[in-house]
Amino acid sequence: MSRLILVLLTGLCLEAIGVVFLSRGLKEMGEMDRVSVAEVLRLIRSGFTNVPLLLGVAFQAAFFGCLLYLMSYGDVSFVWPLTSLGFVLTTLAARFVLHETVSPLRWLGVSLIVLGAGVITYTEKVKPRSEPAPAVQQEHR
Repeated sequence: MSRLILVLLTGLCLEAIGVVFLSRGLKEMGEMDRVSVAEVLRLIRSGFTNVPLLLGVAFQAAFFGCLLYLMSYGDVSFVWPLTSLGFVLTTLAARFVLHETVSPLRWLGVSLIVLGAGVITYTEKVKPRSEPAPAVQQEHR
């Protein structure tokens, strides 16, 4: 269980860092002036050469790797909701790294996410353990 939590926390940090880089990269690229093939190609070329955007994609891919590991060893009903804690780290990163204004109502929403993740963690702790299936004996003829 402690290994799963460590991988989860690592993954959530990778996700938050990735979102910060993605945001910076996309803001550097600028907005689409008009919808045209030339403009779309310009944005694609810009994206392939934008270091923060590429770093963001790499960090998100690393997070996805952690998620795959978690889902292969833990219950999906436990692991997947806990990934919502990434919203907490991402909101903190948005506030303190990207210097975004985060309203009190938004912080309340983040607090509710933490509360929900706490309930899910508690349900994993009190979950009844299933007994191993009895070995099936084969009849000899």
